[in-house]
Amino acid sequence: MYPQRLTKFFSIQSFHLLTLPALLISSLFASQVSALPTDREEPIYVEADAASIDDAKGITVYTGSVKITQGSMILKGDRVELYRDDAGDINQIISLGKPAHFQQQPQLDQKVTYATGNKLDYTVSSQFLVISDNAKVTQGADSFTGAKINYDMANAKVKAFSDSGSNKRVQMVLQPRSDKKK
Repeated sequence: MYPQRLTKFFSIQSFHLLTLPALLISSLFASQVSALPTDREEPIYVEADAASIDDAKGITVYTGSVKITQGSMILKGDRVELYRDDAGDINQIISLGKPAHFQQQPQLDQKVTYATGNKLDYTVSSQFLVISDNAKVTQGADSFTGAKINYDMANAKVKAFSDSGSNKRVQMVLQPRSDKKK
């Protein structure tokens, strides 16, 4: 279904060029230990209006209502940039949108984590997501809102920052834990 949709936008030759980014994306999501164990075994679907690959610089750019899906992970943005290191592995993903959107279920027994902001900057090796410009992270009824949020996925830590140039402050909603024994 998805390859047929992509071939409407790209010729067969350019579709062949899209397989490289798909392989690179698979190496990214396979390295995530905080994701559902089955996510890395799922196929990767990329939808976009256009794609541009610069092999020499190690940059792939998708534009136009970009949606990348693998298992429980969904990344959406108006523009998604993938950066590769010298070994060809993806080391950074930047998603831009109004807002850009990320979601993933960390574990089977946990609720889906959602992150939105006008810019999402993910460093693969450290599993560190920086959400900026109208940043918000939500899991269940808990949420963090601020000008910028650092989300350390590997260590399940969130740090929110206010905008020093405005009166907007960090806002948090934390629900009591019902799993504690009384």
